[in-house]
Amino acid sequence: MDKLLYEASMEGNLTVLQMLLQKDPLILDKVTLNQQDDMPLHIASMLGHIDFVNEILTRNPKLSLERDSQRRLPLHIASAKGHVDIVKALLSVNPEMCSTRDRDGRNVLHVAAIKGRCEVVKVLVKAQPHATRAMVQQETILHLCVKYNQLEVLKILVEPVGDHEFVNTKDADGNTILHLAVADKQIETVHFLVLYTTIEVNASNTNGETPMDILAQGPKDIKDQQILRCLTRAGVTEAKNKNLFEQIPINPSSQNIGLGNMKYHKKPHLKTDSKNNDDWLDKKRNTLMVVASLIATMAFQAGTNPPSGVWQDNSIAQAGSAVMVYNHPRLYHTFLVCNTIGFVSTLSIILLLISGLPFLRHKVFLWVLMVIMWIATASMSLSYLVAISVLTPKPEAQTFKNVVNGIVLVWIGLMTLLVGGHAIRLMEIFQKLPSSRKKAMLSPIILHHT
Repeated sequence: MDKLLYEASMEGNLTVLQMLLQKDPLILDKVTLNQQDDMPLHIASMLGHIDFVNEILTRNPKLSLERDSQRRLPLHIASAKGHVDIVKALLSVNPEMCSTRDRDGRNVLHVAAIKGRCEVVKVLVKAQPHATRAMVQQETILHLCVKYNQLEVLKILVEPVGDHEFVNTKDADGNTILHLAVADKQIETVHFLVLYTTIEVNASNTNGETPMDILAQGPKDIKDQQILRCLTRAGVTEAKNKNLFEQIPINPSSQNIGLGNMKYHKKPHLKTDSKNNDDWLDKKRNTLMVVASLIATMAFQAGTNPPSGVWQDNSIAQAGSAVMVYNHPRLYHTFLVCNTIGFVSTLSIILLLISGLPFLRHKVFLWVLMVIMWIATASMSLSYLVAISVLTPKPEAQTFKNVVNGIVLVWIGLMTLLVGGHAIRLMEIFQKLPSSRKKAMLSPIILHHT
């Protein structure tokens, strides 16, 4: 009967199981009592026989707590194999089994994470979230994910257990999960940790080594370039041995060649040019947004409340109309044109910056925005000049007005030179670009308009 029960467990034969239970209702208990391995529930959980498992659990749910010689529950085995339905059936008996450990100290969530069973991990985390906090030989489940290169499981676990303290927990050697990912050169994992978690990129292990120091220790290959770029953008400190980063392989195919046969080129600076360029672009965008908002506010205020104010009644002119229209019609026309140019220019800059259009990430188009900003600034200067001329009409103020006019005109001349110089620079830069690069830069604009 034991042999028949074993064969039925292997095949998932529910009919044979029911027949054996009719002959001996205690057969499952007897087999469990006499054996440590090859128990029916363990076998069925391993092979994914869900109906067989459900029948055993209906007859005797306590069998789900039996352990084999490795101190594994049926839930350990089902989790390792990725049988989601069986995991759910076993959890329905007793969800606390998620915290039960095998001989290696691993609970069912650890086993599922190591094997990369994403769907099982989701079910187990939902059933018992606290099981994610259990450590194995001073390693968290996140350490196990990186150690066994299970990035997808790591992504699933970061959301429920991704608080700052847990993500930065160190193992017995003081290594965070970023140390392990860099040491194993897991490029995608490093990118994920740096961009989507609160991992401390400058944390030190027991030897005082940061992830950058770990990167500097290994043999150099093409993967180091990508990891180095990612870490430097995250603001890591320089490695203790900077000289190791002065030589990085040029040819990607050389990563499989011996270190002595590699061709290298000098790379004197740890922070890459792309990092500096991105920082420069971000600072310029932020500055342009702030200045454009300020000028737009000034232009709106000046337009709705022009110099000399507005008529308060209908005795001389229509109430609410600008006094300057009647007293200085030509100057008012100039003031209105300059103020409108400044207002529209700054509104255009604000709209472009918040639109997120892809071509704005190019340096050339940022220079264009800066030229527009200079035009707006010059227009506001002319508006100020007109306003001063209107507000100081008295002869005794003529000297002051002439000084102010001279200063403003000189400043406008200087701005004109700057605009002209940068316009010429933009044309030269654009002409030097290869035709393929010009097409790639202009295609977003063309698509946007079409």
